[in-house]
Formats: sequence, C-alpha cells, structure tokens
Amino acid sequence: MTNTIKWGIIGCGDVTEVKSGPGFSKAENSELIAVMRRNAAKAEDYAQRHKVKKWFTNASELINDPEVNAIYIATPPLNHEEYTLEALKAGKPVYVEKPMTMNTESAIRMAEAEKASNTLLTVAHYRRGLPLFIKIKELIDARVIGEVRFVNLKMLQPHQSDLITKTEDNWRVNPQVSGGGLFHDLAPHQIDLMLFFFGKAKRYHGFSVNQGNYYPADDLVTGEILFENKVLFNGTWCFTVAPEEKTDLVEIVGSEGKISFAVFDKYYTVRKNGKEERFEVPPPQHIQQPMIQLVVNYFLGHGENPCPPTEGIEVMKIMDSFCEITQK
Repeated sequence: MTNTIKWGIIGCGDVTEVKSGPGFSKAENSELIAVMRRNAAKAEDYAQRHKVKKWFTNASELINDPEVNAIYIATPPLNHEEYTLEALKAGKPVYVEKPMTMNTESAIRMAEAEKASNTLLTVAHYRRGLPLFIKIKELIDARVIGEVRFVNLKMLQPHQSDLITKTEDNWRVNPQVSGGGLFHDLAPHQIDLMLFFFGKAKRYHGFSVNQGNYYPADDLVTGEILFENKVLFNGTWCFTVAPEEKTDLVEIVGSEGKISFAVFDKYYTVRKNGKEERFEVPPPQHIQQPMIQLVVNYFLGHGENPCPPTEGIEVMKIMDSFCEITQK
C-alpha cells in the first residue's frame, strides 16, 4: 500500500484556488501532482502558479495517469457522476465536491459504483471537519443547552449576493448544470451539518418556487426535517431579499438554552440562564484542509470515511424533497 496520496484535480477552477487546492499538498502524506481543465491556458497557468508538475485538458488522461492514485472532482455537478464512475472503474479513490451530484438517482449510482469497484468514495461536505462545527457538535452532545427541541435556519441573500462564487457562465443558477440554483450550491453544507449534529432523518418535505425570475432556477426554498431523535428542523432559503435583510443564521433551541451560529462565518453564541456569550473560531486558511486530512487518512487505511456516499445520498434525498415541486 502506498504511504502518500498523490492527487489529481479534475476541474481546477476558482473554488480550488484557496479553499481546497493548496490543502492537498499541505496535508500530511498528501501531494497534488496533476490538474485538469478544458481550457489549456488556464490549466497550465494554474499548474505553474501552484507548482503542480502535470496538467491536462482531458479528464480521462488525468484519471489514467499511473502516478495519480486519487482523484478530486471539483467540476460543476453535471459531471460528478461521469468522472466518479470513470475514476472508480480505474481503481482510483474519489473525493467529490458537494453537492454530490445532480439528484438522488445519480448519487445512488455513484454509491453502487463504489461498491462494485472495491475502492473508496468520500463526499466533500467539509464543514463537518472544521473546528467551529466540531465544537458546536460537542456542545450539543454534552447537552450544554439541555435536550434539543428544534432548529431554525435562515439563509437570506439579495439577488446580487457576494456570498456566491461568480463564474463566467453563472452555472450555479442553471439547473441543467447544477441540479438547481443557489440553494443547491449552499444548502448541501447546511443540511449535512444537521445530519452531522442530529443523526438520521425520519421524514422531510418542502416547497420551492422561482419568484424573481432572474434565472431558470428556483430562488425560494423552504423545508422541514423530523429527525429520528425527535428534533424538528425548519429552514428557509431566499435569494431575492433586500440587501439589509441579508441573514445567515442557525438557532438550535434546547430545553435549557440556545446555540446560534452562522454557517458561512466564524462565530457562535450560547444563551443560557439569562446570559449570552459569543465565541469566535476562525477557519483555517484553506477551509477544506482539515477534511482533506481526514480523507487522506481514510484513503491510507488510517481512519473512517469522514463523509461516506450514503450520507451524500441522504443530503440529495432531502434536497430533492424540498424542491419536489420543480421535479414534476
């Protein structure tokens, strides 16, 4: 067995510049040795700037490079299944970006391919590897706010939000490429954290609608989840509010207090016995690096899968149920 994971990235776009790319070389027993992008000039430029020795314009060539022994798929969701299946068939373990893929059926096929290939697949729900959310889970498990009763989530953004990574073709709001809209880009993090905190979901449903008509995707989504432990979650995602209404807030209400935090920030607060304390837990420079380290350890046989495909499927099922109105 190898003692170093030598990564190849398929889709070295903006998200890999700081959030993930450098983390593959900074993690222990890990090295980024190849990148792929269809645009040759951009692929070569990325490789030179990040000191990556190989670059490709064809995904199959990268997958089948004998020196590459693991694949990170960072393309838009439309290509996740295709490249995952090809990499697994080639015997290369895969770390695939969120959302796992376009829909539940596609996610199930990816999980089945992992089993058939006898190799490994991890979904990049990387916020579960960050110190902030590990701390919040510890507080929940320690019953600092007593028994959790319910959770409210609000993700409200104006039409021109600076929270969303901009691209030339704006693929994130093209359902044919992303599976949905900005909900599909952001909600995988949030829903996965709920599963990370509270375990298995028992029932879920929701509604979605396109109110602003700025693009083909729905811009308002609401959903509820009843967990097996009887915790009830309610979430609202709206991407057409006034700028002054911008909100990123999760409130976990317990029998003895409340934990509040922002999914895309660095703070949390605990309110109990009439007192409220605010804490900050800064993220690492490369936000995916803690998760990448867990994935490397897993691929090397030194740990459990930090986010197996079964949990990626569950996130896709919940998202599909929230957006069921658009699936008909």
